[in-house]
Formats: sequence, C-alpha cells, structure tokens
Amino acid sequence: MTTDVLIVGAGPTGLTLALDLARRGTAVRIVDRSPAHPRTSRAKGPNPRSLEILADLGVADEVLAAGSAPLPMRVYRDHHPVAETDPWADATPTPAARFDRPWLIAQWRLEEILRARLAGHGVHVELGREVVGLMERAGGRHVDVTFAEGRAERARYVVGCDGAHSPVRKLLGITFDGTTAEDQVMVSGDVELDHEDLGRDRWHQWFDADGAVMLCPIPGTRTGWWFQAGPERDADGRPLAPTLDGFRRLFTRHTGLPGRHLTRAELLSTYRVNVRMADRYRVGRVLLAGDAAHVHAIAGGLGMNTGIQDAFNLGWKLGQVLAGQADAGLLDTYEEERLPVAAWTLDLTSDRLRATLEAIREPGGNLGSAMTPETAGLGIGYRWSSLAGTEAATEADTTTSAPHPGDRAPDAPCRDAATGERTHLYGTFAGPHTTVLGFGPASAAVLREVVATYGEEPGVRACRVYAAHEDHGTAEPGSLIDDQGYAAAAYGIGAGGSGLVVVRPDHHVGVVALAGDLGSVREYLRRLHGAPGMVDAVR
Repeated sequence: MTTDVLIVGAGPTGLTLALDLARRGTAVRIVDRSPAHPRTSRAKGPNPRSLEILADLGVADEVLAAGSAPLPMRVYRDHHPVAETDPWADATPTPAARFDRPWLIAQWRLEEILRARLAGHGVHVELGREVVGLMERAGGRHVDVTFAEGRAERARYVVGCDGAHSPVRKLLGITFDGTTAEDQVMVSGDVELDHEDLGRDRWHQWFDADGAVMLCPIPGTRTGWWFQAGPERDADGRPLAPTLDGFRRLFTRHTGLPGRHLTRAELLSTYRVNVRMADRYRVGRVLLAGDAAHVHAIAGGLGMNTGIQDAFNLGWKLGQVLAGQADAGLLDTYEEERLPVAAWTLDLTSDRLRATLEAIREPGGNLGSAMTPETAGLGIGYRWSSLAGTEAATEADTTTSAPHPGDRAPDAPCRDAATGERTHLYGTFAGPHTTVLGFGPASAAVLREVVATYGEEPGVRACRVYAAHEDHGTAEPGSLIDDQGYAAAAYGIGAGGSGLVVVRPDHHVGVVALAGDLGSVREYLRRLHGAPGMVDAVR
C-alpha cells in the first residue's frame, strides 16, 4: 500500500499539514506513536498569522468560539500586585489584517478542532504507530517506512512533525545543533483552583528573588488554570519532578496564598530551555516541520505558531509536486524560506527570555509581556526566496507599505461584484489555489488569458478588482469591488491605476507586474502549476 504523504506526529503542525493536503485531494495518512490523543495545554494558542491560516482551512470561527481573547497580565512582586500590562490593549483590526491579537485556547482543544475537520475529509489519526525505519528505494520514487509492530508501508513523501526528540530526524542523521540551558527549567501542568479572589479575567504572574509562579485560566473551563513555575530542587540543586504537593508548595512560597486551594494537578511536565535548529529540512523524499526542525525559548509563544506556518508553507508545494504540476525542486524552497525564519525566531525568543529574566532579577525591573508586534507573525516574508518573482514599476503610489514579492499579501475589505455582499481578499485567497489579482481595465486581457488557460483547473483563480468608480456591469465571476479603496492602497495601486499581483496559495506575493505583462504572470504560473498551453495569439 502506497500513500502520497505520510505525516509522522499528530500535533498542530502535523494536523495543519494533513488538512491542507487532504483538501487538495492528496492521499495522506497521519500517524502518532501515542496510544491516545494527548491533553496537553502547554501551547497557549494561535497568533494573528496562524489565525489567518486557520481561517483558510475553515476552522477559525470554531477556534475563536472555543477560546478567548488574550488576558491582561497582573504582575506581583513579593506577593503584592505592582503592575497591570496588556500588550494587545491598543490592537485593532485593520483593512490589511482582520486578526489583531493572538487567541487563548488549550492546545488539546485546538487539536480536537483540527482532527474533526480532517475527519470530514475521511482522514483519521492512526494512534500507537511508531516509525522505526526509513529507506528511500533506488530510483527515489518512494520511501519504505517501518513501524515498531514490524509492518512496512510505502509513501511517496514522509514528513516528520514528531517534536523536538523527532525519531524521523534521528533516522535521517540530521544534526540538531544548539544549546540546552540546564539552569533554565520550568515545571508546568493543568491545575484546578478554588480561590475566588483570583479573577479569571487576568493572567496572574508572581515574581520574587527565588523564582516565579504564573497562572492563566484555561478557556472553556470553570476552574481550570495553566500553572507554570520554577521547579523545586533537591539538596544538590537538581530540579525535582513536578507533583501536586510540589505545586502547592510552590504556590504558597511565591504567592503567599494557601496551597490547599490547588485541588488537582495533571498533565505535569518539566520544560528546559532548548535553542536548537536542524541544519537541513529535507533529505530526498523526507522532510521535517515544527519542533522536529527547530525549538526555542518559550517567550513570545511562537513554538506552535512557527510549526503551523511551516506546514502551510510546505502543504501547497507538496500538493503541486504530487499533482505533477511542479518539479520536485519546488520542495527545496521550503527549507530556503522557512529555515531563515526559524533562525530569526530563535534569536527573537532568546532575546525576549533574556529580557524577562533580567527583569525578574532586578527589583525595579520592567516585568512586561514577552509578546510584541513581532510575535504576531504578520511581518514574516520571504523576499530572499527564489520564489519571489518579478517586481515591475506599476502605476503605483510611492508608499513604502506596498508589498514586495515574498511579502505576506495584505487583506482588504471589498464587495462581491455579483451579489454586492461584503467580503475580503482573504476570502478570495482561501483554498488551495494561486490567485491573480488584476487592477484597472488594462489587466482584463491578462486575466482572460489566465481563465482560458487554467479555468478548468482548481489551482489558479483570476480575480478582477474593480475600483468604486468603474462600471462592473459585465464583471466576471469572482470579481470584487474595491468600494473603499483599501485593496488598491494595500497593493500600491494609485487612483485610476492598474497592475497585476500573483498571490501564492500561502498568502505571499509572488509577482508584481504591469497590467499588460502577460509574460511575467505566465512564467510564474508555469513554475507553480505547469503549462497547460497558453493561447498563442496573446503574447
């Protein structure tokens, strides 16, 4: 039995990748060595960029309903409240980005939502299946995968999404260079708390010279909280394993409140600060994503989010290669684009952790949040990528905010030209396809050619964006009206101007071209989607 893609690891990274592939019609399987779905709550939820991805996958509304907005943080020093901080207090949605803040949701709940959506495509996680061997056969047409129970199966591609201790990475012999800070240790778990004076409208954080305790309410529960603290240590200074009684002692020591208020503790774990990154993301037909490829400091909440964004970058590329529309070399751009992002993330989170630890040690230190606008993920792009195509001098404003090839494509509110209903550009981008946006009448001929060439295929969508003053009485299906001018402004199109923008399936700009530049658009689409045959009359 051969499957197109075998995903090893069923956390948020693996589930995102499986869902993106399944909706493309790819034959995908996802396995996990755990005998049951874990109930971990360590990851606190998606950031704004991950919410955009979850919206594309059709699950954002459910995620928002199951979670809550990020909470203000109440900071205590030596048992006394000293500050309130809300890093997202001034955040507001903009035309270019609907999601203005991260969202709190337990990791296990997010995984439930993704699994349910995946099941709608007929794909279910296969539990209790541990991969112990990988062998790419001569000719490189598939990978033989051996499982612990002795069974061997085949896959055209394998993706290791199996965490920091990734067996897939170890089987490939890929190095995982970096450091482990043995002195930077945290114990964590889910606890129940019956102390009525600790409001569930705050993330409570106690700091003193000996350490810290942090309690954040878990959305969707009445008494559930995330508990994080520095560990108890033995006489030799070694961290002790977390227990309910240990959590009670830590709670009393750092908060000054009776430990008996902690009535239950589960999903206990010990976390050490690791800053490590794989030196390669691909060996032949086997790839790595998420924590299997990179781990970093917890500050900033970017671990799960970086993995989700890895998966969204990889999914469409695997889909194009498996469909025979792109050469396997397209998969090399996954490492080319995502490895530098991982390196940047390691630096950012290490810097935020360093600042937090310094503030803890200083009595007057600023114990602000590790969350910053950088951790929202909306500024991450790939201008250095070989997939960052041409950029023409369009009839555009001189604004520096107009996106360049490789940048995240901005969103914008619009109206559907056929129905007049409110919509937005990301609604047009949503789904496993590349979008060609055409601004101004001069773009119409190129869009017609795109439709003539790719109209019978699901992989490319042409979208004419009409200005408010333009006659759209004969608008093509799927056209939009930029009635407030936000779309033109976001893409640097001046009043009455025109231009073409190709947007990749993962919402990144591929090409910016003049309105009549069929050549640039054709060349880019051929690279991503093959060449079904452009009409020779249009050159």
